[in-house]
Amino acid sequence: MRKRTIRNGMRLVLAALLLIIVASFYLGYVGDLLSLSTMAESRFYQSAIFLAAALGGYGVVLAAFGCALPSDKRDAGARVLPAFLMISAAVFLFFYLLAASFDTSPKPRQERLRPGETITI
Repeated sequence: MRKRTIRNGMRLVLAALLLIIVASFYLGYVGDLLSLSTMAESRFYQSAIFLAAALGGYGVVLAAFGCALPSDKRDAGARVLPAFLMISAAVFLFFYLLAASFDTSPKPRQERLRPGETITI
């Protein structure tokens, strides 16, 4: 069992989980930060989910190959538990944010002003 390969695969799975969390729950903040239009936010979401699926799939395959391959001398110092704990924390965060999203009502999003429009108070 190659611990370094397993650890690298678990890191890719963690990156995929974090990308899914950002794309699913913080899309509005990312769109405001980068000044994205609604179509650009949609493309960002689709690209993020696709990239997360690709990273997660590759990470799972890499971890599976790490379990199948024989160990190496450099694997003695590799630690897998921290990566496992971070993945567990990311999964817990995802489900916490999912449960919290059911309790909040969606806020109406204000439309952006077009050039030349004014605000009346």
